[in-house]
Amino acid sequence: MRLILAFAFATLAAGGIEAPPDLAKKIAHRESETAAERNQFAFRQTVQLTEMSDRGAAAGEYREVREVIFSPEHERTERFLGQPSGTLKHLQLTAEDFRDIRDIQPFVLTEQLLPLYDTKFRGEERVGDVDCWVLQVRPRQILQNQRLFDGLLWASKQDYSVVKSEGQAVPQVIHLKSENLFPHFTTLRRSVREGWWFPAETYADDTLPFRTGPLRIRLRIRYMGYQKFGAETAVTFDK
Repeated sequence: MRLILAFAFATLAAGGIEAPPDLAKKIAHRESETAAERNQFAFRQTVQLTEMSDRGAAAGEYREVREVIFSPEHERTERFLGQPSGTLKHLQLTAEDFRDIRDIQPFVLTEQLLPLYDTKFRGEERVGDVDCWVLQVRPRQILQNQRLFDGLLWASKQDYSVVKSEGQAVPQVIHLKSENLFPHFTTLRRSVREGWWFPAETYADDTLPFRTGPLRIRLRIRYMGYQKFGAETAVTFDK
């Protein structure tokens, strides 16, 4: 319901406003530049997924801290900081969940990905102190084992940098004996340096309609401590 309402709100905002020429292509070009720049940064990512009880209290939880770093050989890699901890009672995290944490929650609509999506101008809206164009992004089709984004992007009118995204990872994975459902989420970006906008926080508070009964979950992902890799030094974090 929240996703439908978000689309409706953006559609209303588009009344009488003409779409800028080649908006999707301009956003995708800037997103490609952003992805290339972010690949030069180390950062720390924390994930907290909480199952909620019928009374709104935390009933189970998964936590992890992951670092993206550079080795002395200039190779970009990932590592866990400590061991992930989990007390989840009803959810089991799957390969799709971890792919979404890596690729969909911090979604970047690069020029390489643009042909996979239909896009539609949905108006303009202010995000914080940034005047933005709103672009709806929906998959053209979903092939086997693909994970794609279905939602809205808010891009700065000044340079087409995406400052916010809201939507859902698709498809839902439903089999005869199992279900893997995914929440509606919002990702906020912040200006890191020289006008580059990188993911800062993803949050979700959604009720997943499992056949065994609805389950409310909260998800929070934080992306912190961005440090640009230097040609002469490796970037690591202290344990």
